[in-house]
Amino acid sequence: MEISHLQFRPLSPQLPSPKPRILCSKLPSKPICFSSSYVKPIDIKPFRTQLAKAPDQFYPLKKFIAQVGRTESDRNEILVGEDSAEFNLSKQKILSWVYFTGVGGTVAYVLKVAWIDSSTGLGKPFIDAVSSISDSPEVVMLILIIIFAIVHSGLASLRDTGEKLIGERAFRVLFAGTAVPLALSTVVYFINHRYDGVQLWQLQGVPAIRELAWFSNFISFLFLYPSTFNLLEVAAVDKPQMHLWETGIMRITRHPQMVGQVLWCVAHTIWIGNSVVVASSVGLIVHHLFGVWNGDRRLAIRYGEAFEVVKARTSVIPFAAILDGRQKLPKDYYKEFLRLPYLTITALTLGAYFAHPLMQAASFQLHW
Repeated sequence: MEISHLQFRPLSPQLPSPKPRILCSKLPSKPICFSSSYVKPIDIKPFRTQLAKAPDQFYPLKKFIAQVGRTESDRNEILVGEDSAEFNLSKQKILSWVYFTGVGGTVAYVLKVAWIDSSTGLGKPFIDAVSSISDSPEVVMLILIIIFAIVHSGLASLRDTGEKLIGERAFRVLFAGTAVPLALSTVVYFINHRYDGVQLWQLQGVPAIRELAWFSNFISFLFLYPSTFNLLEVAAVDKPQMHLWETGIMRITRHPQMVGQVLWCVAHTIWIGNSVVVASSVGLIVHHLFGVWNGDRRLAIRYGEAFEVVKARTSVIPFAAILDGRQKLPKDYYKEFLRLPYLTITALTLGAYFAHPLMQAASFQLHW
């Protein structure tokens, strides 16, 4: 391959032979070093399209470009993963969004008939079956979360094998077709039983608690949904992929969904303050902490050394990599958030807040 020639031969044999300057990457295992005797900094812009399309195939070239002939600060600014929340209107296909609308409508109809409708759906029998195990809403809530966690994380762990057997789109349909009904049941049960159980504290009258809970809940949604930016992949209109994100919220924490879930749980636990919410929060946080380990494991299998580079300059704990100098924020970092997906999530979060009465009424009518 041309890459191997680049790695072991000078780009211009006519140049004089100065004393080599060795540059090493900051990998957590053993460092990878390159000689920069003859190599000047390289503009990687011509390669970005190729790298985005086939990161596994082009990663050796990207690794070479990222290391040779650059200072440490230069190398830290070069992305090994993908630019998250990127939305280019000129690249959108109207037909794809027509398909997306059709898929969304079809899924909603099937979900209503097969799960939500009391006369034809399985949602009520499922909740009744779980509720028959215990009279305690705390226990029922934990069981619902455990069932969802096993199905969700189990299918996620089987993704590579499943996609090889039935294809990316079919596996996404299988994944969503099982996870979405279980998630809906868990959410509806929580809404209907959130004030059951034992009241442990009552802080709703304390000044600033409402504002603190609201702000924490709002921020949590900016962390919760980094991977749903690719809506066409979520609906399997585009072929679903396992992405290695590196910009935006990922610079703050490598596992924003876990952080968002913790913020959501803390906000609701402080505000409601009873045993049902505490049980729910414990179950959700444990599930997402497992997801941190499982997500890193799956990305390491899929992307190998590329993931190790991203892991070395990001952190699970928010801002930790920034504070210890492993993550260098660009001067115009704020621009990574001034994008349509983030603005859409902000609008939907505000909309969901004002739609709480409607959500509560709809959940109550299901009698789950």
